[in-house]
Amino acid sequence: MLREDRNLIVITHLSQLLDLVTGFGGFVVPLVIWLTQKDKVMGMDESGKQILNFQISLFLYSIICIPAILLCGLGVFGILVIAIIALVLPIINAIKAANGEPTYYPGTIQFLK
Repeated sequence: MLREDRNLIVITHLSQLLDLVTGFGGFVVPLVIWLTQKDKVMGMDESGKQILNFQISLFLYSIICIPAILLCGLGVFGILVIAIIALVLPIINAIKAANGEPTYYPGTIQFLK
């Protein structure tokens, strides 16, 4: 039986911010929470997939910016935009999840469906 636990979903969205502290925790912690709770918490499977798709997409976009830094310097702007998006969108989606609203990460490539 699935239980409703908005707080855990909010924590999962906010755990992405661990990237700012550890550099990699923003992917590992949501992955572990999603894998262990997707069959127990209502809405966790969808939120977990969104978060992981978002994290993988940010990683790929960052990798693309590295050669752009070397070629024309525009990659620095790209990295800055990615950093702002990585900070703002998890907070916005955590607030939406706390209010029971659907969450969305624009520009995310759908790896997990």
